[in-house]
Amino acid sequence: MTSEPEQQLGVGTPDAFQRLWTPHRMAYIQGENKPSGPGADDGCPFCSIPAKSDEDGLIVRRGEHVYAVLNLYPYNGGHLMTVPYRHVADYTELNAVETAELAELTKQAMTALRTASGAHGFNIGMNQGTVAGAGIAAHLHQHVVPRWGGDTNFMPVVGHTKVLPQLLGDTRKMLADAWPTR
Repeated sequence: MTSEPEQQLGVGTPDAFQRLWTPHRMAYIQGENKPSGPGADDGCPFCSIPAKSDEDGLIVRRGEHVYAVLNLYPYNGGHLMTVPYRHVADYTELNAVETAELAELTKQAMTALRTASGAHGFNIGMNQGTVAGAGIAAHLHQHVVPRWGGDTNFMPVVGHTKVLPQLLGDTRKMLADAWPTR
């Protein structure tokens, strides 16, 4: 391994920065697997995930009306979402039973993340509508993002890159094993 930056002719002046290439993120940037429309049959990943095995779908817990699944493009390790099985776009469309189970699975997710990874805090929320930042606006989902003191470093600030130390399948198993049984 050399400490000298790689020289490439014709690309401008070398800047001595190392590059961390993340070509797998192009799938997210280009909208791969995004629904083609608002209906459940329009390619909604949140409607198709429950038909997969827990391991293949990255499902951490299944409830009667709501499930918890890891985010394919996490902000932090352990970033998961609680998602109703029913294809609804807006929080106000949930019935009382779905609302209660969404809240309960969110609480359980926090407990599992504290147990499995020692999370110090959480960002919890949902983006309602495309203009509010929802990546998949057609199907309601609530984010549960674990946080730790000092978890923001130079990579996302300067390099616009998240470094995640664990594979999603390993994270899924760790959280499923730590999920409370109540």
